[in-house]
Amino acid sequence: MNFPLPQFDMPAPVTVAERLRRRIPEALATLLLLVSGLALAPLVSRGERYVLVGVLLAWAAAILLLAAYSRALRRRLRAEEADARRRADRADELAAELNLLIDGAVGYAIYTVDPKGRVSFWNEGAERLKGWREAEVLGRDMALFYPPAAVAAGKPRADLDAALRDGKLEEEDWRLRKDGSEFLAQVLITPLRGPDGRLRGFGKVIRDITEQRASERQATAAANHLRSILATVLDAMVIIDERGNIVSFSAAAERMFGYAEDEVVGANISLLMPMGEGRRHDGYIRHYLETGERRIIGTGRTVTAKRRDGTTFPIELSVGEAITEGERVFTGFIRDLSDKQRAEQRIEELRSGLIHAARVSAMGTMASTLAHELNQPITAVVNYVRGIANLIDANDPQDLPMIRESLDDTAQEALRAGTIVRRLREFVARGEVEKSVEHIPDLVDEACKLALIGARETGVVAEFRFDPAAGPVLVDRIQIQQVLINLMRNAIEAMAEVPERRLTVSSRRDTPGFVRVTVADTGPGVAPAVAEDLFRAFHSTKADGMGLGLSICRTIVEANGGRIWLEPREGGGSAFHFTLVHVEEGNSP
Repeated sequence: MNFPLPQFDMPAPVTVAERLRRRIPEALATLLLLVSGLALAPLVSRGERYVLVGVLLAWAAAILLLAAYSRALRRRLRAEEADARRRADRADELAAELNLLIDGAVGYAIYTVDPKGRVSFWNEGAERLKGWREAEVLGRDMALFYPPAAVAAGKPRADLDAALRDGKLEEEDWRLRKDGSEFLAQVLITPLRGPDGRLRGFGKVIRDITEQRASERQATAAANHLRSILATVLDAMVIIDERGNIVSFSAAAERMFGYAEDEVVGANISLLMPMGEGRRHDGYIRHYLETGERRIIGTGRTVTAKRRDGTTFPIELSVGEAITEGERVFTGFIRDLSDKQRAEQRIEELRSGLIHAARVSAMGTMASTLAHELNQPITAVVNYVRGIANLIDANDPQDLPMIRESLDDTAQEALRAGTIVRRLREFVARGEVEKSVEHIPDLVDEACKLALIGARETGVVAEFRFDPAAGPVLVDRIQIQQVLINLMRNAIEAMAEVPERRLTVSSRRDTPGFVRVTVADTGPGVAPAVAEDLFRAFHSTKADGMGLGLSICRTIVEANGGRIWLEPREGGGSAFHFTLVHVEEGNSP
């Protein structure tokens, strides 16, 4: 710190009159000496007179020299006195500023003790920290500030001895306040020596670090807790800097990738990526730092990672960003999707098998009805063939038009039977899921050819209401037909004991991007308690049902991107709704 020098009064300039006044005494002494010489001159001989004049002149010169020397001494004395005053004023100013600095030190107690440990100086910071006023502690032993156990162990004297032996003492220890409370203090004790090297006392600086150490312990405990969590969770955590270098590698990451932390810290993150991805990653970071455009930060995505042995595996990666001590870091949370993908593949295989089994089971329930339906065209074909044979045996040329018409009818009935068989084969056939753009009326029409077999004979009236705005949908055609058939067959069975049997199939626009299909009946409806578990597997309202039909319907609808639910129909009955992904005209894949 640069302290401004104090301003001192400069002596006034000396005038000519003042200078003459100061020389009057020596001028008078010289004149008196000359007058005395002149008075003695007549009393001596001529030779002695010359000697007397020389002596007088010598005395006059001596007087003048002594006067000049005296003036020089007085000037030097005055200069030294002025310099001493300036030094004293400067020392007072520095002492005042030092006291202000010491008293203004927030959080620090600064005081001194003599060689015997008695307090000789006490600043305001010490008063604020410990509670004693200066008058209460001056001259008292510093053991006053130690807990009783430390005093009994002789620690106050031991601290001074250690500071004297080692040049200083730095430690963290407990100290006492005036109110009896203890606090954890950071202590610095320094011996104070004079210019002659003699010990004059000790300077002590005390700082309360109770809250600081408590916060540090809490932060350490939190960090240890976080490390224990990261060591047990399955998700790996990798932290990199803005240059792409790894700065932290969790225990889960070690297990997942096969590297130890000390092997990868400082290495580029591309070490954990396939060769192509690794080369592009640094470019992604530079692009983000330059433009701020986020591609993966704050979101999750599925990417491919590489283990130590070179094998690759799918991972789900989520990246967060933070700025720590002015440096930007990126934290990646990584989940190995290998087991999940294998499980999903197995579930898909099981689901496909279950759906196929359900189709076969559904065909079993319709076998008798299908036999009746197929019997009609086959019987018609047989009758037509027998009639044509009789006409041929008659060999009447006039019967040729009738024979030709009968053959056409026979062909139509045969085609009808073939269509029924073909639809049955398509429905039962098991194949891979293949989505295509379909129109809802076409899906419903094909499903009705199987679902409504025999329904007209039981008095069921089918109504169809299609919204022209509910355009094409992206679905697996066979699976959605299975849903429609299941829902329509359930509706027909639910209306078996009611007088009014009306089946309604409709479509309309739903939420943006979806089309809603509704299959409604006029049956007795479904109780609310039953409706809650209606789509759960192995839960059926039928005495001989397996409870798989609606569960499979839900699985199919969700696999096609929609959802399915039940609502009571206005006027009685049930209404099953399910949504399908809508495809805008012209955007078909």
